[in-house]
Amino acid sequence: MARKDILAVLITMVPCFLLFSSTSAQLSVDYYSKTCPNVEDIVRKEMIQILSVAPSLAAPFLRMHFHDCFVRGCDGSVLLDSTKINVAEKDAPPNLSLRGFGAIERVKAKLEAACPNTVSCADVLALMARDAVWLSKGPTWQVWLGRRDGRLSLAGETNELPPHQENLTQLIQIYAAKGLDLKDLVVLSGAHTIGTAHCSTISNRLYNFTGQNNSNDVDPFMDKNYIAKLRSKCSPTDKKTLIEMDPGSYKTFDNSYFKNVAKRRSAFHSDWALLTDSFTKAYVLKHADGFESEFFQDFAESMIKMGNVGVLTGNQGEIRKKCYIVN
Repeated sequence: MARKDILAVLITMVPCFLLFSSTSAQLSVDYYSKTCPNVEDIVRKEMIQILSVAPSLAAPFLRMHFHDCFVRGCDGSVLLDSTKINVAEKDAPPNLSLRGFGAIERVKAKLEAACPNTVSCADVLALMARDAVWLSKGPTWQVWLGRRDGRLSLAGETNELPPHQENLTQLIQIYAAKGLDLKDLVVLSGAHTIGTAHCSTISNRLYNFTGQNNSNDVDPFMDKNYIAKLRSKCSPTDKKTLIEMDPGSYKTFDNSYFKNVAKRRSAFHSDWALLTDSFTKAYVLKHADGFESEFFQDFAESMIKMGNVGVLTGNQGEIRKKCYIVN
């Protein structure tokens, strides 16, 4: 993709970024220092217990924070249940594979017992995502706090989430709309270093990439040996089997994701798309050869930036007592 085209896309999104920046400026790392000084200790203690029993939840917590922030901003709207008159985000197709909602309610209940009506569900999710990465041997960072919870969750708005089959131009536009730039895109894609995906999410790359519906219609940008390996696990109609996002290292947050992308052995087409731009390709190749500490620092910075997208502060929204329902 030409650099001038990328610049044009980003420039058109500047007003949105300024709006998000002015709102997020009201967050602070010591927001609960007087009202709930032990908030981070409570969350971390619960996270250690939760992941010791169910370590596979680390990636879902991180993914849920990402999905929350890309729809209506980081306001906890992804946690709300559907009602008789409204289908919520969590019941939209892109979010049906999300899990860990019960664990979030568990942590929220602990905080309600310690500091009633004080800590928002949006902040709980941001803290749990941070600790999920740290407990997976990844980086840690200071979470800016003070988000308020939204009162609306609409399934139709999940079209703002970045689909895994998109090309880089489309991904840049989606990220730019949230005030996130090209570096954030490639860095946050590194979250795919942990977790799993259903065979159904990659089936088209293995069996029906262009719609020809024959055994030879595979994604030409995927390593042939990797295709064969995935086909041995995933049938064309398999909707239950899980594959490792980062084979051999999917429980550990490291830079091996970039090694797989460089070898064209990544699960999603959007991962491969990082090789189609000079900047993102250079980042992938550099971190495929090492520089893990640099990636960790970059990831921490991009997570802070993403966690400040479209937040509600002050008198906006509310502090939910339970994350799945408005007060």
